[in-house]
Amino acid sequence: MTEAGPRVVPAGFVRAHTQVRRPSLVPEVRLHVADDVVALWEAMEVAAGGAGEAPPFWAAAWPGGQALARAVLDGAVPVGGRRVLDLGSGSGLVAIAAVLAGARHVLASDVDPFSRTAVGVNAGLNGVTGISVTGDVLDREPPAVDVVLAGDVCYDREMTERVLPFLDRARARGCEVLVGDPGRPYLPHERLEPVLALDVPETEGPGLRRTTVWRLP
Repeated sequence: MTEAGPRVVPAGFVRAHTQVRRPSLVPEVRLHVADDVVALWEAMEVAAGGAGEAPPFWAAAWPGGQALARAVLDGAVPVGGRRVLDLGSGSGLVAIAAVLAGARHVLASDVDPFSRTAVGVNAGLNGVTGISVTGDVLDREPPAVDVVLAGDVCYDREMTERVLPFLDRARARGCEVLVGDPGRPYLPHERLEPVLALDVPETEGPGLRRTTVWRLP
């Protein structure tokens, strides 16, 4: 029996169940996001033929990604002419920002097939090319890139325990590694060097979240 390939989500699903918005901190970029996350999640489960889908993390501009994208666009994290991995790409915001900032090529990685489709849809929305999309890379050797950008990847203990060894391997191979995070407790801040800190509007409700772009030394 032939093993089934990766599930492909139709681009029309993303367009039909989201609205186009500009992230507060990165107005240069437009994204398909969800105003009603619960309704989107239910639609994802129907499309997949039952419950069990992961939450639609891809349908929001999370603070760590916004801070990373802003740092890339403003030149605080130089990517011009470099090969970039956007780890846990989600909506593709950081990948798109890297292309706009002159990256030679961007590889956008996410385990969620809905995210992988959303990255392509959002790249098209912004008229950018040069982004390739792949699935989970955490248990592999890091791809041939110069810079790893990881926004909001340490959101729980289990994911952090998978992400950190991958980032260490990438750094050991000479990659520049940067992480965007709004103060989550699982990120080992003592191992990192701050690059910049920004106040990012909350994605869920009013207020601001102090969000830092960190470098793995």
